[in-house]
Amino acid sequence: MPWSTLLPIRLQQPPVVSDSATNLETITPLRQWIRQQTSSGLTLFQQYTEADRQDVARVSLFVDDMKDIAYTSNNEIHVGGDYIQGITGDIKWDFNGVLYHEMAHIWQWDGSAGTKAPGELIEGIADFMRLKADYAPPHWVKPGEGERWDEGYDVTARFLDYCNDLRDGFVVELNKKMRVTYSDNFFVELLGKPVDQLWMDYKAKFGN
Repeated sequence: MPWSTLLPIRLQQPPVVSDSATNLETITPLRQWIRQQTSSGLTLFQQYTEADRQDVARVSLFVDDMKDIAYTSNNEIHVGGDYIQGITGDIKWDFNGVLYHEMAHIWQWDGSAGTKAPGELIEGIADFMRLKADYAPPHWVKPGEGERWDEGYDVTARFLDYCNDLRDGFVVELNKKMRVTYSDNFFVELLGKPVDQLWMDYKAKFGN
């Protein structure tokens, strides 16, 4: 059964973004686009059955009059109208990357039933999903850069990509473990080394 029949989409778009050059409706048929993002997110997390994933009946997308780029809460993705109007390059490519990140938040686990995972790791996993979908923007840090593995966003995404190269499917397995709780020891269980040692190995590999 296609994901589009499992996940109805409710699009909310107030007229704060009305310029024809930046209106989301000019980018692509948006409902179909979001369904494609949903299918891609479930595939990246390998959540092929209802038992594998979050109980999400509907995803809503809002374009808001706000300065922030985007945030996700309660299965709602809110995107800033100022961000959209400020895109100077390929609006579809740029917005697609943001949507991959936010859709990852819809489907990822965070250990909230027990010890919740650090927010920086949650954001890093979302950016990892964006990276694997080939939507990493040029301003991201290069592999090996950063001060801490749990710095979040692109720094953590690059580190997770390194870990995923050590064990294919590592991030998927890490996400599955985070369904109930979180522990740094998950890195030991999956990769055989403490996360701090993995970070040092990662930095050494790239000469940083």
